[in-house]
Amino acid sequence: MAEYSEQISTHKGSGMKWLKIKEQITGYLFVLPAFIIIFVFGLFPIGYSVYMSLFNWQVTKGRFVGLDNFLKIFGDWRSLLLFLLSLAIIIFAFWFSKNAFKEKNGKQTTKNILTAVIALIGLALFSISWRLMSEGGQIINPGALFSNGLGPELEGGNAAFFKSLVVTLYYALGTVPAEILIGLVFAYLLYQNINGKEIFRMIFFLPYVTPAVTTAVVFQIIFSNRETNIANTVLGLFGIDPLKWRFEKLPITNLMGLDLEGFWAGPSLALVTIILFGIWTFIGYNTVIFLAGLGNIPKETYEAAEIDGASKTDKFRYITVPLISPITFYLTLIAFIGTFKAFNHIYVMRTPSAGDSVLTTSILIWDRFYKANQYSIATSQAIVLFLVILGLTFAQNKLMGEKVFYG
Repeated sequence: MAEYSEQISTHKGSGMKWLKIKEQITGYLFVLPAFIIIFVFGLFPIGYSVYMSLFNWQVTKGRFVGLDNFLKIFGDWRSLLLFLLSLAIIIFAFWFSKNAFKEKNGKQTTKNILTAVIALIGLALFSISWRLMSEGGQIINPGALFSNGLGPELEGGNAAFFKSLVVTLYYALGTVPAEILIGLVFAYLLYQNINGKEIFRMIFFLPYVTPAVTTAVVFQIIFSNRETNIANTVLGLFGIDPLKWRFEKLPITNLMGLDLEGFWAGPSLALVTIILFGIWTFIGYNTVIFLAGLGNIPKETYEAAEIDGASKTDKFRYITVPLISPITFYLTLIAFIGTFKAFNHIYVMRTPSAGDSVLTTSILIWDRFYKANQYSIATSQAIVLFLVILGLTFAQNKLMGEKVFYG
């Protein structure tokens, strides 16, 4: 009897084990189509880009060059090492500000001072390495401090690539905060008890669903090279002289009479025109998403705040903003990534007279690939851009993710 019971339990155990294996196989079969699609259209192109970057590839595959194509971007390996060191120090400063002296009281001032010093060292090294990679030059040589204090001349990298990264950063910083803030304000206004809110919602969403090339052509007409274009006509009503808009490569600070140079000079007027297009396109999308988030906030929360004497400003600041922070974080993350990948409307709206002031990294890679036929250089730049987006996304997630309220 005991042997019979043991046989039954053994049979049940093997049956349960086979059932679990069968469930796992079924799950893998369901996941397999999605994995194949991701591999074919996502992972394989990335892997093949890495493969192409290791060769001298111009139309046809050339000789193996290893990491030479990447060194052409960064210039000198010593500059690259200094750049990586600066990033490591900045990351350490962020970690230090979060984790140092956690259990020691009265150390906050010391902690802040040390964090600031470490961060400043990292930023200084970052600035030096950026200049060396983009322009080349001499770096401080500790062994030569009693002579001229300078070491050997370092070869600069691809200046156009680093310039395009700055232009792309201008575009991101110009579009993302504005489209998020304006979208939130519009959503909050539409959330009130007004007639025809569904019509307004549809109108706001139209720019997002309209093909970017089509709307970019409309913006070409609004900001054309004629002094009597629509934009200049509007400015004339306020007594402002006509501007070149898409054809002006000078930074807006210089046009305002400020004598600033380099990064602090800001974007060109031509890029500002493209930024306006980006803001106009995505405001409606953000508005609709924010409206969905506002609809999920319990009305009882606002009613309780009113009983406690909260004003509309207080309700917006202490209830609305925290409760929709997950949506704000999501939209900011997606928008920031999208700006680094933006292509269609920038390609249509750029003009030869604007020069490299509107040359974002995605446009630069396109020109390298399809106009110059420098396939290996283009893929190397694409890989670096991918790593930049990945790094910025991680940093944004760490900086903003902790402030998100999930309930």
